[in-house]
Amino acid sequence: MTTITLGAAINAGLRRAMNEDPRVLVMGEDVGRLGGVFRVTAGLREEFGAERVVDTPLAESGIVGTAIGLALRGYRPVCEIQFDGFIYPAFDQIVSQLAKTRARSGGAVTLPVVIRVPFGGGIGAVEHHSESNEALFAHTAGLRVVACADPADAAGLIRRAVACDDPVLFYEPKRRYWDKGEVDITMDLGDLPAMDRARVVRQGTDCTLVAYGPTVRTALEASAAAQEDGVSVQVLDLRSLSPLDVDTLYRCAKATGRMVVVHEASTFLGMGAEIAAAVTEECFHALKCPVLRVGAYNMPYPPSRVEEEFLPDVNRVLDVVDRALGY
Repeated sequence: MTTITLGAAINAGLRRAMNEDPRVLVMGEDVGRLGGVFRVTAGLREEFGAERVVDTPLAESGIVGTAIGLALRGYRPVCEIQFDGFIYPAFDQIVSQLAKTRARSGGAVTLPVVIRVPFGGGIGAVEHHSESNEALFAHTAGLRVVACADPADAAGLIRRAVACDDPVLFYEPKRRYWDKGEVDITMDLGDLPAMDRARVVRQGTDCTLVAYGPTVRTALEASAAAQEDGVSVQVLDLRSLSPLDVDTLYRCAKATGRMVVVHEASTFLGMGAEIAAAVTEECFHALKCPVLRVGAYNMPYPPSRVEEEFLPDVNRVLDVVDRALGY
C-alpha cells in the first residue's frame, strides 16, 4: 500500500495497464510532454514513448474519431478530454459512432475506447471548464459511464475500464485530484472490484445518501456531521452510472427506508431523477418518504466566485436529510 493522490492513482493505473498490454495507448491535448493539464499522464511519454503517448491537435472530434479508427485496428486507446465542457465537439462521434458500432455490427465489432473526462466544479475555473454532463452519456445506450471518487478506487477502476471491450466514459472529479489515500497498485486485474458495482463506503440505518465522483466526499462529511446529532446515515458510492447497480440501490433503500441522491449536476433530468424513479417503482412499500435529490440549480454554470453557492455542500445535504427524517 502507498499513499498517493487521486490523480497519481489514475496515472499508476494507466501505467500498469500500458505495461500489461502493448495495445493500450494514451492520446489527447498536452498529455505527452506536459503530462496533461492536471498532470495525470505525467511521465508516461518518457516511459512508453511518443508513439504510445500521443499529443494531439486541439480537436476533440478528431481525437475520438482517430481513437475509433485505432480500436478498429486492434488498439485500446485512452483519450483525455482536457475539461468536461470541451467534450461537445466530439458528441456526434461518441453517441452516433462509438456507442452504436457494436450493435450495428451484430456484436462482431467492438470498440474498446476509454474517454477520460475531468468533471465537476470547485477549482475556480472559467466558463466551459466545470460541467457535469454525465447524464448525457449515461442516457446513450452502448456506452458505459463510470465515476471514481477516491485514489484507491480510481487506480483499479481505470484498469477495469481499459480492459473493457465496451466504450467507457471515465469521469474524474477534478476537485478531488489532490485528495490522498492508500492505493494497492499490485492487485491483479481479476481481483479488482467489478466496474459496474456500487459500494457502501459508510454504514448507516436512518437514511442512505447516494453519491458519485466529487460528492462522495461531501456525502461522507455530511454523514459524519449527522452522526454527531445521533443520526445514522449510510453512504453509497454509485461508481457506475450506466449501467446502474440497481440491486445495491434497492437493498440500501429497503434497509434504511429513506434515500437522498447527491450530485453536482442539475437535478432536472439528472442521474438523481432516474434513481428516484427506479427506487420508487421497486421499493415503494419499503420507503418511509419520497426519494429526495440535492444538486446544482437548473442554470448555466455560474462565475467561479459564486460556484460554491451553486454546488451542493454539506449544509444543503443535511437540510435534505432532515426533510427525509421529518416525513
